[in-house]
Amino acid sequence: MSHYQHPSAIVDEGAQIGKGSRVWHFAHICSGARIGADVSLGQNVFVGNKAVIGDSCKVQNNVSVYDNVTLEEGVFCGPSMVFTNVYNPRSLIERKDQYLDTLVRRGATLGANCTIVCGVTIGAYAFIGAGALVNRDVPDYALIIGVPGRQRGWMSAYGEQLDLPLTGETSISCPHTGDVYTISGSVVTRKEASAS
Repeated sequence: MSHYQHPSAIVDEGAQIGKGSRVWHFAHICSGARIGADVSLGQNVFVGNKAVIGDSCKVQNNVSVYDNVTLEEGVFCGPSMVFTNVYNPRSLIERKDQYLDTLVRRGATLGANCTIVCGVTIGAYAFIGAGALVNRDVPDYALIIGVPGRQRGWMSAYGEQLDLPLTGETSISCPHTGDVYTISGSVVTRKEASAS
């Protein structure tokens, strides 16, 4: 076994788990799940058959990564945050053929107790604040807070708020990395310092 699995964890036969990953207490990984390398799955995490978790993700305690949820590399899922996969669930009506895809792009952070309504894309390095409700697509580097979630600023890949307007034409340098963030209209792009 190239990954660590706590004795109380259940990993169904067929699940793919990458090298160096850790599956902690009372987790349940379904047979069709695909999990990358160096992933940490906390206590009481559930990963569905059609879920994909990229390399170096951290999924904290009490998170269920349901079918049709894809996490790219380096996504952080805070404790007890929630994914959904059906927009209008009913116990008495079977809707497994109506699952909507949710994509969380590289390096994004989903804060503790936030809720991600199915069918959205969370942009690269976006930051969803604790307790926020996301029901629409989120741009790269966006800071989203509140219920319903609204954009309140921009975040660096380093994880600190950028002093950029929500829209405009300007640039700023990250004091930690030297990366340059440029806003053009309402789109932020990053030029890595090492790429100069």
